Amino acid sequence: MERKLIFFDLEGPLSPQDNAYEVMRTHLGAEGAKIFERISKYDDIISLEGREGYEPGDTLALLVPFLLAHGITAEDIRKVSEKAGLVSGSRFLCDKLRERGWKIYIISTSYEQHALNIGEKLGIPAENVVCTKLNLDERRKEMSEKVFALVHKYEREILEMPLTEEGSLKRLCERLDALFFEELPAVGFEVFETKVVGGERKASALREIAEREGVALEDVVAVGDSITDFKMLDAVRRSGGLAVVFNGNEYAVPYASVGLASTDIRFLLILCDAFAAGGKKEALDVASAWEERGDAFRREPESIPERFIPNELLAFIKTPFFFHNIERADERKKEEIVSIHKDFRVRVRKSAGLLG
Repeated sequence: MERKLIFFDLEGPLSPQDNAYEVMRTHLGAEGAKIFERISKYDDIISLEGREGYEPGDTLALLVPFLLAHGITAEDIRKVSEKAGLVSGSRFLCDKLRERGWKIYIISTSYEQHALNIGEKLGIPAENVVCTKLNLDERRKEMSEKVFALVHKYEREILEMPLTEEGSLKRLCERLDALFFEELPAVGFEVFETKVVGGERKASALREIAEREGVALEDVVAVGDSITDFKMLDAVRRSGGLAVVFNGNEYAVPYASVGLASTDIRFLLILCDAFAAGGKKEALDVASAWEERGDAFRREPESIPERFIPNELLAFIKTPFFFHNIERADERKKEEIVSIHKDFRVRVRKSAGLLG
């Protein structure tokens, strides 16, 4: 493999923080968290119904009028991002991949104020980060008193709607449909002027970069964890590349080639080395070996064949990590894999791990 490309989603695989959620929670407290959770649930519902022109992750477009209505600025988003941590092992992994000649890209729904910050922490140049552009100063010019009044009116309504009752979810969708697709456009605020890098836009960005780099999709690795990533993962998997889900949810796991569940992403190096050595087949074979013999490997690390672990990882062998060959898993096995991944997802991401 002459040129090695890897594409990471950001929130989940590289940083545990959902920055937009944290911005709302930091500035508006518990009500801000509830607003975000309801908009995120709405995003999940209309994404899965396949609404034309709507992509998973457009939550971050829907959130913009609420940010503006509460006077939240780009600087506020940056300040919250400064407090964001990194997933354990992510800096180690990026350093080792660069040493091995991999070119690393981030493709993220995150606002640029967060994505560029995390990329910089990991030594990934800004030109290798594809993310959601957000100019709140420009959008603020579109905020008439009518827009402010609408946002606050609907905000009060949705805060009263529980997320656990089918009738309430239906009502939530009806009211947010009215706000985003009818009432805000009618008073001059175009919600979807903010182009979020999610869903098919992630897959398209990956294809464009691979083409520019002169690398076929069968020779790339993509790493994701959520509903915004499934189209990117699926595009790579179907093209013969390696689609990896890291601590994924039920929206992402079925579209991956292989799963890694752990509190530490450095173990992805095992798959990347295997993929570089022998392509997707070798990576899946190595994942299957760990799936079947992982307990024995951990008991006797000295007995692990060199093919199955790079020397740099032997010191970390006691850290729990689990590989799954998802391509050979039946539906029952996939449900088991989702359960394992969700457990690690919450361990790493806390409350953000419960979002779609």
